[in-house]
Amino acid sequence: MLDTNLKTQLKAYLERLTRPVQLILTPDDSDKSREMQTLLSEIAELSDKISIAEDADPALRRPSFAVTSPGHDIGIRFAGIPMGHEFTSLVLALLQAGGHPPKTDAGVIEQIRAIDQEMLFEVYISLSCQNCPEVVQSLNLMAVLNPKICAVMIDGALFQSEVEQREIMAVPTVFLNGQVFGQGRMTVEEILAKLDSSAGSKAAEKLNEKAPYDVLIVGGGPAGAAAAIYAARKGIRTGIVAERFGGQTLDTMAIENFISVQETEGPKFAVALEQHVKAYDVDIMNLQRAEKLTQQDGLHQVQLASGATLKAKAVILATGARWREMNVPGEKEYRNRGVAYCPHCDGPLFKGKRVAVVGGGNSGVEAAIDLAGIVQHVTLLEFADQLKADAVLQRKLHSLPNVTVITNARTTEVHGDGKKVNAISYEDRVSGSLNKVELEGVFVQIGLVPNTEWLKGTLELSRHGEIQTNAHGQTSVPGVFAAGDVTTVPYKQIVIAVGEGAKSALGAFDYLIRQ
Repeated sequence: MLDTNLKTQLKAYLERLTRPVQLILTPDDSDKSREMQTLLSEIAELSDKISIAEDADPALRRPSFAVTSPGHDIGIRFAGIPMGHEFTSLVLALLQAGGHPPKTDAGVIEQIRAIDQEMLFEVYISLSCQNCPEVVQSLNLMAVLNPKICAVMIDGALFQSEVEQREIMAVPTVFLNGQVFGQGRMTVEEILAKLDSSAGSKAAEKLNEKAPYDVLIVGGGPAGAAAAIYAARKGIRTGIVAERFGGQTLDTMAIENFISVQETEGPKFAVALEQHVKAYDVDIMNLQRAEKLTQQDGLHQVQLASGATLKAKAVILATGARWREMNVPGEKEYRNRGVAYCPHCDGPLFKGKRVAVVGGGNSGVEAAIDLAGIVQHVTLLEFADQLKADAVLQRKLHSLPNVTVITNARTTEVHGDGKKVNAISYEDRVSGSLNKVELEGVFVQIGLVPNTEWLKGTLELSRHGEIQTNAHGQTSVPGVFAAGDVTTVPYKQIVIAVGEGAKSALGAFDYLIRQ
């Protein structure tokens, strides 16, 4: 299963093991079980510290395997073959079970070890999901550090009966002791904050004690990261506060147009951004959402949802954008219950079913093409009288036998049975007729909306809600700059956001030295 190059890389990693690792297989007579056996055998051949055993416990999922170390109570299990995006999760599990210290903040490790109750986490994933590995890796880390915690990765495509029984329609979906704990990307800090209700107030107290910054960046995507690096290189006190470091790149499948990086994946790019920022003297405050921007005593103040307030002489707004919603009846009610926004993540859960894609731009047509290889049928709904996607994508789309394209279609409602989606309605904009398509899933791909609701009435915004900036990144408020997808700068691209972030930091520095 592992090619020569991958084996060579893995063998080098496994040299870091400081104690024995045991892979305990729970097999059945399926082809997937034999594939799993092959994978474990190939891994064991790469290190004399790794051994394989079998467990016939009827209560365990089959096929699956545990990663543990003799003499250590480690509760990591993979119910599925962790290849694709999850291969890194397997490698980290092997290293951490084998005694290699995790690259995690000491305070986080202390929080994990302080948990004093039995916890069984089950996380349902798809191997094509780029958001799932971080959740799997976070839970596995907790299972390595605390014997009271067990973490099980479950491949939804392999355990379809469980997915249907538990009505899982989005990944990652996490269960804690049999109850839904959360959905979507979660860092270990977010998981711990959810477990500890007092964590938010404790974090707010620490943030309130921080001295004013010379420059405070709000947003941790490419624009924010670039701004932080350029500001820190000027030797001024720099802070960056973000709801989730990495921004939209965390939800991006492939990046092939960032100059000098031929190809990478969004989550890997986000990690690289954070590591680069950490190489400088930047105060990073993650998992914090900005709610208000004010001025007092010559300083800008950013009030956070946690209750904390940060102060700075200059502020750079780089809060980015998010998926645009249809804003029709049923969309919110059935979100993660048939309404989805990431075809790469959630597509495998709709194998053999009927779905719709709303949106005929590049992202919508790409989604329809990808989904056509998994689902029974795709209906693509486009509001305009023709698709807006590139010609090459349209040719590919029209060549697929299980895709229906409907233009001049205004989506009016998402229907469901109270538990999950069962249809979508649209109006024919030419004839005015109302139509209904029975299906099981709706993928929304209609562009982005800037994250500026919290800034309305504070500074000048365009009619689309984007922040108006000048050539230096300056907004209508002196000392407040902005960069990236949240601004009026055209062409929302990572490489452009990075350049705009750098420009805004230079603009802010120039502003400071002239005060």
